[in-house]
Amino acid sequence: MSMKQILNYETEIIQIGGNKMGSISKHPEIIAVDHGWSHMKTPTKVFTTGIVENPSPTFFKDVLEYQGTCYNIGGERLEVKNTKVENEDFYLLTLAAIAKELEQRGVSEATVYLAAGLPLTRFGEEKKEFIDYLSKNETVDFRYSEKDYHIRIAKVSVFPQCYAAVADMIPTFQRRVVVVDIGSWTVDIMPVVNKKPDDAKCNSLPHGLITCMRDINRASIKQFNIEIDELDIEHYIRYHQINGLPDDVIQLMDQKLKNYAEMICRSLKEHGVNVMTTPVVFVGGGASVMKYYGAKLLPNADYKLDVKANAKGYEMLMKMALKKQGR
Repeated sequence: MSMKQILNYETEIIQIGGNKMGSISKHPEIIAVDHGWSHMKTPTKVFTTGIVENPSPTFFKDVLEYQGTCYNIGGERLEVKNTKVENEDFYLLTLAAIAKELEQRGVSEATVYLAAGLPLTRFGEEKKEFIDYLSKNETVDFRYSEKDYHIRIAKVSVFPQCYAAVADMIPTFQRRVVVVDIGSWTVDIMPVVNKKPDDAKCNSLPHGLITCMRDINRASIKQFNIEIDELDIEHYIRYHQINGLPDDVIQLMDQKLKNYAEMICRSLKEHGVNVMTTPVVFVGGGASVMKYYGAKLLPNADYKLDVKANAKGYEMLMKMALKKQGR
């Protein structure tokens, strides 16, 4: 699928279950969800992609009850697989994300317009399967954190990651800008020329933050016999401070994060990006790494540090598409 087709897809939202709004809610709710391998993100919430079946929970905070089974949500992230539709995990995590957004809005019954995303280079190949996966049940009853939810999935739309994160910025771009979305598992590279993505030069690399965190842990175990929890590494990446770890381990993390930033710069050069002259915008969880460890290598870089940027972009694009359709 060409980038032009991707952009036009804003107005080609897949309709689920006909045109009737039904009786669940007179006011539809647009819910945007960014399905990362490490974290689920909505415009207002972030939580780990952890899900464990729990037949007899003692506490019900962040417990999803669906079709007679209870699941603890959060904690240790899921293992990376080839796709996110291989089992029920991401469907159940989507229900949890919807519940968190609806709870934020004080709503428990809603007709939901669901907006999600996929990496740029896998968008055309996986779009239909992901839509089918997320829309397999039109009406869903479930319970989250001891609160009942009754929703109807009226529409599902899938948008391209990276593009969604900067959709609000593109009108301000110079003649040529390269957007780099560093996520959990992939690094998406999107050149934007004359305010339009250049689909011929878009690329996706398997060098996301998970690979860096694994490298940090291997080195820490080898040198200090200390295993570092991924959540601690993520906290350090985000806030650049942490308690309870020896100074030597923190210095190791700093060195590995610096190496990672340098590797990203080399990868951009290998893909024809002159990082000394071309404006580069970093988004995603890795934007913080590039700002604090790679800034000296990137004199023309800008950083969008909000990890919820893609989710906010999906929400904006869904609103635009519905408006074009007169909804």
